[in-house]
Amino acid sequence: NLGGRIYGHGITASYGEMCYHDNSLVSASLEALIQHLVPTVDYYPDIRFREVAPKLVQLLTEWTETFPYDFRDERMMRCLKDMTHHVARGDEYSWRAMQQMTQRLIKRLSALGQYEEAVAALNAVALERPASLKSKQASGQRSDVMSVCDDPFILAQQLTHIELDRLSFIGPEEFIQSFAMKDPLENHKGFFRKRKTSNLEAYINWFNRLSYLVATEICMPVKKKHRARIIEFFIDVAQECFNIGNFNSLMAIITGMNMSPVARLRKTWSKVNTDKFEILEHQMDPSSNFSNYRTALRGATQRSETAHSSQEKIVIPFFSLLIKDIYFLNEGCASRLPNGHINFEKLWELAKQVSEFLVWRQVICPFDRDRRILQYLVTTPVFSEDELHLASYESEGPENNMEKDSRRSLR
Repeated sequence: NLGGRIYGHGITASYGEMCYHDNSLVSASLEALIQHLVPTVDYYPDIRFREVAPKLVQLLTEWTETFPYDFRDERMMRCLKDMTHHVARGDEYSWRAMQQMTQRLIKRLSALGQYEEAVAALNAVALERPASLKSKQASGQRSDVMSVCDDPFILAQQLTHIELDRLSFIGPEEFIQSFAMKDPLENHKGFFRKRKTSNLEAYINWFNRLSYLVATEICMPVKKKHRARIIEFFIDVAQECFNIGNFNSLMAIITGMNMSPVARLRKTWSKVNTDKFEILEHQMDPSSNFSNYRTALRGATQRSETAHSSQEKIVIPFFSLLIKDIYFLNEGCASRLPNGHINFEKLWELAKQVSEFLVWRQVICPFDRDRRILQYLVTTPVFSEDELHLASYESEGPENNMEKDSRRSLR
């Protein structure tokens, strides 16, 4: 049952219930994929097992290295051990390869557990010392970001350390798990119900923390001149982040500086040269689906692919937009076609986007670590939204009735 059609320069062909385009599988029914593995007159998997075993080892190795978090589930680990026993039986080479694969997997999962404990501990430290307006009134005794680091390039480097550290622990499956289990045709939801997206969520929380830290640092100083100096400092940090290719920290800084309690400080902003800030805002302008940012991201990606130094390899995307892109790709294309076939074209496109992320997260940060700066960035207290508004009104009083009402409601 072979049919072929020509689309442009490509050839689309159907073999039973498996459809190909230019020799790439485009769609197929699940039943056809299973049937494709069933022995026939001239295909006996048992007889050819010695030829198949190395390929199974390769498949399992790629699975455990690309999606190690799948194996946090005890049932998955048991399946892997059973598979190891069957694949490696009587084959010393396969046995050794599977043992090494398992050791690497256990090491990766152990590192993941330690990372999650460390992030939880850092968050606990930040919560133990809540910020309050007393800190603003006694700001002479309080450390601010410029007393810890007054070099924008070094601060941008330390932000890049945090970004790459946290990126490296996000499992690629977390993108899909956060929204992919909505398919009513999916028959195995229960098996994956306990999967987590905690590292992805922790990374989003880091973006929010950095935005609030920027706003807190700006609203904290009593003197207008000091506030203006902090704003100019963060503009320079944002510029260095852009130069490095750290778009996530760049966007977090811009977001913090555009928060209402900061944006309303007109007297403070009048003392600031905003030319560089306006250029950076233009680069991250959301209009035309972030077209300016996407152009800059492509440039950073090309630089990374032809890098002559480890610094040139760095690409840290604006993460919330990356998630949004993957979400709309997943929601906008059906996983199953009207004829019931699995939509492989959608899967290839999802794999392409996630694979690009995998390349970015594997980069080792080349900059020297400064533990004092890193500790400050991840643990120093930040104002809540209400506290930011109160601090802002203390810096520059309400200018209209709406702001006066807002201030009264916060007290």
